[in-house]
Amino acid sequence: MGNFFDTLRVGRYKSKNKRVSEQMAPKPYRTITARPNAESLVKPGELVDLVEVTPLTLADRRIYNQLLENAWDAIDKPVTHVIAKADLRGSHNSNDRVGESIERLMASIVKVKVKRDGEDAIERVQLLGGNIETTRRDGLFEYEIPTRLRRIIKDSTVFARLQREVMFALSSKYALTLYEMIQKRGNLRWKSSEKFSVDDLRGILGVPKGKLTSWSNLKLRAIDPAVVEVCALSDYIVEVEPIKTGRRVTHVELKWWRKDAKSEAEAERELSFSKVGRKERAQERAQTANEPPPRAYAARPRPVWLEARGEALRADTYETARLRYPGFDIYHVEGEWRDWAKGKEVPRDADRAFLAFFKTFAEANPI
Repeated sequence: MGNFFDTLRVGRYKSKNKRVSEQMAPKPYRTITARPNAESLVKPGELVDLVEVTPLTLADRRIYNQLLENAWDAIDKPVTHVIAKADLRGSHNSNDRVGESIERLMASIVKVKVKRDGEDAIERVQLLGGNIETTRRDGLFEYEIPTRLRRIIKDSTVFARLQREVMFALSSKYALTLYEMIQKRGNLRWKSSEKFSVDDLRGILGVPKGKLTSWSNLKLRAIDPAVVEVCALSDYIVEVEPIKTGRRVTHVELKWWRKDAKSEAEAERELSFSKVGRKERAQERAQTANEPPPRAYAARPRPVWLEARGEALRADTYETARLRYPGFDIYHVEGEWRDWAKGKEVPRDADRAFLAFFKTFAEANPI
């Protein structure tokens, strides 16, 4: 009998502890709680890595970002949103072009990766619902966000924060999409690279079917120009590295890392210049830096904030860490290691100690 009551008490204790831990567990951050501001707007991560069944233009993508921002305060609610057509025209002065973009957005079906009952799923949705455009030149545009898309946005926990100046400065839809991909991933703590199949990357970039079918053409016409622009105008350095299966490029590794203060200032300065000659200046900087582009960690300087934590490790130690644990930000892990080592005995071989720590860290924090 005693065993029965002991078991009952233990069960109640565990149940109570579970309820307390559930109450204390932090709630996941919701994308809709993020706020746009004067310099930037918010885009749900699910709408960054989507695959367009009907490819959109650069103007379409910009206008859609503006429509999302305008609707943001009530984007998860079944209401009609209103925006002045003049706000959508941008630098050109034609309502016809806005109307064409709206019609493409209405007709566009996209595939979005979602979770349903804990399992990966693909949801096909329309980007834009019913709308009314007044014919006056200075009139208004009324529109709705489709029900399924509202649900996706409401459940979203990852987003990209897009700088307005950069969004309007980028000159191709491939550059804008790459920029959005980086802004979605740039603040991940332990991750600084991600692999995609070439087919998946083509889908996310919105490459039309039958266009740029070979890797060499895709790289030359879409990827390389986009990388140059994003590196020139954003806060990140970006690299897209091909991965071969046999003799054929089947995958790519997208790498990113934050610029230092000097490089960020150069990007801000470039945004203040005229667009005339911008591509040439960006190409010249890319060639001056190194040609072909350097590998991410070979080119990336050790962050200034780490200098105060201790002397740099050997170059081959960083390269070993990069090869053993692809995708991790090795300098972030070095910072974690140095914080952990505070107050402990100084290791005889710091490089070996770091690699041993990295192994434990990677096992505890899988990407």
